[in-house]
Amino acid sequence: MSEFKYIVTAEDVKRNLSVKQLVRSNFTFSSRLMTKLKQNHLVSLNGDDVQWWIAPVEGDVISILLPEEKSDFPPEDIPISAVYEDDDLLVINKQPGVVVHPTKGKPCHTIANGLMKKMLDEGKSYKIRFVNRLDMNTSGLLIVAKNSHAQDSLTKQMNAEARGLHKKYKAIVVGEMPEDSGTIDLPLGRPDENEVERWVLPVEKGGYPSVTHYKVLDRFGGYSLVELELETGRTHQIRVHLSYIGYPILGDHLYCHGDPFEYRRIHGDPRYAEDYNPECGQGGKEIVSDLIVRQALHAFSLTLRHPVSDKELHLEAPLPADMQTVIERLKTHQPKTSCNSIVFAEIP
Repeated sequence: MSEFKYIVTAEDVKRNLSVKQLVRSNFTFSSRLMTKLKQNHLVSLNGDDVQWWIAPVEGDVISILLPEEKSDFPPEDIPISAVYEDDDLLVINKQPGVVVHPTKGKPCHTIANGLMKKMLDEGKSYKIRFVNRLDMNTSGLLIVAKNSHAQDSLTKQMNAEARGLHKKYKAIVVGEMPEDSGTIDLPLGRPDENEVERWVLPVEKGGYPSVTHYKVLDRFGGYSLVELELETGRTHQIRVHLSYIGYPILGDHLYCHGDPFEYRRIHGDPRYAEDYNPECGQGGKEIVSDLIVRQALHAFSLTLRHPVSDKELHLEAPLPADMQTVIERLKTHQPKTSCNSIVFAEIP
């Protein structure tokens, strides 16, 4: 079992807080877990079983035992690169081309299978709880909570209103973006439950508010390197937003369309740019097509508060080799073509 402790302070005594109130206010346990702790007598005061209504005195130690839960995915030798790890939290640098969690269509060869192998090798056991998800072909920082308390805390930090957890990405996009920075504030939805694509959809038609901030870091040969920060975390948010404004991510086979009809269909509203240039950046395509076989998107930065210590953690993962090589090649071989700026009509 995982054990958490809290030492009662003079301020707690002054406020006449009960054991239950102290546990609830100092740990982000769900109501369901609180009930489980009480029913199974997993909270003690100075080592003894305790009534939850009692108000402890200064210096008393409240101890909480969390039952261990286990995952049972088949272990596989999938490389796991840990950026940070302790008893509550694991952050890894996910490589591209690997699915995070087993699904019906992909029951093995996933990050979860690799984590099971890592646990066996280290003689450890915990339930794998992914706090964030990355698409199969997106690389970068992936958070794994090792217990329910850590999962609850980190999930709450990801809430758009709490904004305690900040994620930043880097992407290589097709086209030289004219503005140095900006915000894409467009709702996203899934009009067809049988299709994986997300579209820009008005809220009244089922879209969810979605906000992406971007900053151009470099421009080279009809492409741009951009940094992106999310206020919301919708599926495919960055990919759809960038494609929608006319600068799709290099190598994105779902949203980087050369066919104007497909481009228009994905957008799903009148904000289609008649001067959209589907060949934008093609001058450098032959230079990089053999260097990257996935969308050039990488989750490079993560800032969060530790679920137990409340200490701020800032973690980074360098650009993977395929994206670095693409950038170096494009800077060395400057193609002649470049991209036109995109101007969208206002929706009536």
